[in-house]
Amino acid sequence: MLKTQPLSYRLYAPDNYPAASASSPLVLDSPHSGTTYPPDFAPAIDFGALRTAEDTWIDDLWSGALAFGVPMVAASFPRAYIDANRAADEIDALLLDAPWDGPLNETGKVKLGKGLIWRMLDDGTPLYARKLSVAEVHHRIDACWKPYHQAVAQLLDAAHQRFGKVWHINCHSMPSVAGAYATDKPGLVHPDFVLGDRDGSTSAPEFRQFVAAWLREKGYDVAENDPYKGVELVRAFGHPAEGRHSLQIEVNRKLYMDEVTLRPHEGYARLQADLRGLSEALVAWMRDQIA
Repeated sequence: MLKTQPLSYRLYAPDNYPAASASSPLVLDSPHSGTTYPPDFAPAIDFGALRTAEDTWIDDLWSGALAFGVPMVAASFPRAYIDANRAADEIDALLLDAPWDGPLNETGKVKLGKGLIWRMLDDGTPLYARKLSVAEVHHRIDACWKPYHQAVAQLLDAAHQRFGKVWHINCHSMPSVAGAYATDKPGLVHPDFVLGDRDGSTSAPEFRQFVAAWLREKGYDVAENDPYKGVELVRAFGHPAEGRHSLQIEVNRKLYMDEVTLRPHEGYARLQADLRGLSEALVAWMRDQIA
């Protein structure tokens, strides 16, 4: 079943959701899979370049999890418009035509031009030939960021209320080679998967370890908390002492698509089947944890 919140998100859930309450202790979210480009965006670059910021196909790749009662929230808005995996105060003052009217959190991502509102693409291309108003940034937060975070929170709370514990996967993709302005390790050749729980602060280690072992058994190259530890969504929702476990999973795009055309290649079906299998294995493992 697909439910939508205009502009903000799509909710993929079992047909009887939410009548039967939470049906799984596992919840997925895909904050960078949005492809609806709002008319007020007005970037200075073409659509093809903008699409390189998307986590293209990630929501579809994980869609097999629905068969096991696992709901998924996926962003409708594009990452380049506003990034749901940043804190609401990660405002890049260089983008604004007036001083920001709230707190500023100048994180490393903001300094890279990748704050709540992106200033540039991974290759350093500026997104805008103009300054943004404070009002339009607030609009993006209110119309996109807040409803998305609220939707994820509601799913996690429902699962936690039913099962006493909840496990959350924050789903992402990464290029085969890190861009010049994408991270603090430009040019890094990425493994197949990177699992991040902010060095164990957003999840008990068993969650990350189970996923890593399962993927390695399938022949994938898996890194843990390096080079990506997880960002805002796992930080906000991962509280292992409360039985709330959040893990970021980055998938290498070379496994499933042509990174220039963004079209799936022959590896797509295998990866999609493996992520379905991982979801099934995780739900079974989680039910053992709460038995």
